[in-house]
Amino acid sequence: MINTVLIIGYVWPEPNSSAAGSRMLQLITGFLHQHWRVTFASAAGLSEHRINLTTLGVEEKTIALNCSSFDEYLKALNPDLVVFDRFFTEEQFGWRVANNCPKAVRVLNTEDLHSLRYARQQLLKKQQQSAATEAEKYQLYPAMADDKILYNMMAGDDMAQREIAAIYRCDISLMISRAEYRLLQQAFSIPEHLLHYCPFLLPPPTSSQPAFAQRQDFITIGNFRHEPNWDAVLCLKHYLWPRLRAQLPQAQLKIYGAYPPPKATALHNPQQGFLICGWADDAYAVMQQARVCLAPLRFGAGLKGKLIDAMQCGTPSVTTSVGAEGIGDAENWPGCVADDVDHFISAAVRLYESPAEWQAAQNRCATGLQPFSAAALLPSLISKLEATADNLETHRRDNFIGAMLQHHQHKSTQYMSLWIEQKARNAQQS
Repeated sequence: MINTVLIIGYVWPEPNSSAAGSRMLQLITGFLHQHWRVTFASAAGLSEHRINLTTLGVEEKTIALNCSSFDEYLKALNPDLVVFDRFFTEEQFGWRVANNCPKAVRVLNTEDLHSLRYARQQLLKKQQQSAATEAEKYQLYPAMADDKILYNMMAGDDMAQREIAAIYRCDISLMISRAEYRLLQQAFSIPEHLLHYCPFLLPPPTSSQPAFAQRQDFITIGNFRHEPNWDAVLCLKHYLWPRLRAQLPQAQLKIYGAYPPPKATALHNPQQGFLICGWADDAYAVMQQARVCLAPLRFGAGLKGKLIDAMQCGTPSVTTSVGAEGIGDAENWPGCVADDVDHFISAAVRLYESPAEWQAAQNRCATGLQPFSAAALLPSLISKLEATADNLETHRRDNFIGAMLQHHQHKSTQYMSLWIEQKARNAQQS
């Protein structure tokens, strides 16, 4: 039985800044609906745009890396379920949870497969090596490859080995994308009982949205600290937007996102209609005002929050196969999925100028959201967590590789952490 949940966050949740923040808030809300006591702990600094979880009834706890004070906190809290936010959090704190709360179900919230995103980024860099100019460097060629090629790229990589090890060490890993679920199960041979498909958990879509005539301009949105988002901005700046603006000289592209660095704000150019707008107080409001969302994502993993937001706001979108992965297929996309520049630009122009085509795309938004219904998905997640808690001994016995990694690999992590702690203690005493 589960009554007490501890979530160890890599960062404090920022649902208005990133898809990861939205996803974390959805999980927290789902746990609260079960009347579980939820505590969110993090060693990260308190961020500018973080949500105040205490207003939801969630206890917040600031913790320290490489510090035994966390062990005492764990013993006092004695959680039934511990959720690690991304694999590096499991590396830092997983051994402490295993030692101090051996009966707690350990869950890895992957957010997305970081090693998959990294592999695609390396693939893109290889493609860029032949570029003669900056514009050619940012041509629209998404870094897609089949699972066999991806496995060959990832299998010998340190990040993939660390991430897969964390998945094995945990009792359950939440997978946000069916494509990543398939890659892990078929290419990496991860047992199915260690994985659970859990995408965005969304409320019913809003029935009324602003119409074509009430909207103007293009939009793209995303946290500037997320490398795929920054790459998409550069792709728009250097390659796509000049070609698109030539056909729609009165249109503007409004680029929103948290934490824009100076190199991003330097791209702001009203004469070109290229507007770096930065932080949006209400992301849904600016998305609903836009006529078309552009998301020329060339690498990445997981589900793309900007495209889910666009669907929720009834805003047609033009993206790539990377952007659409895990969300929907090209045939039924509420807009267009295009991997070449001519197709991408022509689709964006048609959606922007044709009320009929735009309306047909908007009509597909609600259908595209149906697979992400919280009402349909949450019971399955809760059932999986509770069943694992009730049969934890058997579940772990069937995961010998995880037990082996827990025994050997965490020893090195444990002793490194203890060494850092002792070193810091000695420095304070001297």
